[in-house]
Amino acid sequence: MSDATGHEAQIEPWLREILRCPACRSELVDAQGATGAELHCTSAECGLQYRIDEGVPVLLVDEARKPA
Repeated sequence: MSDATGHEAQIEPWLREILRCPACRSELVDAQGATGAELHCTSAECGLQYRIDEGVPVLLVDEARKPA
């Protein structure tokens, strides 16, 4: 994951372990989307995709993308 300056933007390991999908509470996994780093819900029923802005996950259901 890189920010606008090209530096790696990473989520703190302790935070990464506890993050869950706000819609269904399933685990989130790292992924790459069209606009950069994302977190994807592992639930087959939900599957929402959340962007990461400058190392900060945007876990807002209203701003999440639905799987294609």
